Amino acid sequence: QVQLVESGGGLVQAGGSLRLSCAASGFTFSSSAMTWYRQAPGKERELVATISSGGTTYYADSVKGRFTISGSNDKKTVYLQMNSLKPEDTAVYYCNTRKFVSGRTNDYWGQGTQVTVSS
Repeated sequence: QVQLVESGGGLVQAGGSLRLSCAASGFTFSSSAMTWYRQAPGKERELVATISSGGTTYYADSVKGRFTISGSNDKKTVYLQMNSLKPEDTAVYYCNTRKFVSGRTNDYWGQGTQVTVSS
C-alpha cells in the first residue's frame, strides 16, 4: 500500500534552514507528482510546493525564492529545502501524492512533521 513518511522537521530560528524528506513506497514514484502541504494552528491546509514526474515545479507565492522542492527516483524520496525561514512558516508539513484509480481520486498523506520557527 502507499506509504509516505516525512522527516526533518524541528525548531529553528528565523533566517535559518531545514530540509524535509518524504520517503515513498507502494507506488511508482518515478511517474508520480509529489506535493508538500502545510497546516498552521487554526488555519486550513495549504499547498506549499509540487513537483511533477517530469520535474516541473510550482511554489506558493509565500515560499517562492526561499523553498526548493526536489526528488530522487533512486531513493524514492521528495525533499523540501527551506531557507530564510520565517515565524509564519511554522506549521505541520505533510507530503502528498494523488492517484486516479477506476475514476476515483485518492489522496495519500504522510503523518506530518512539525516545523517551528522562532523569532
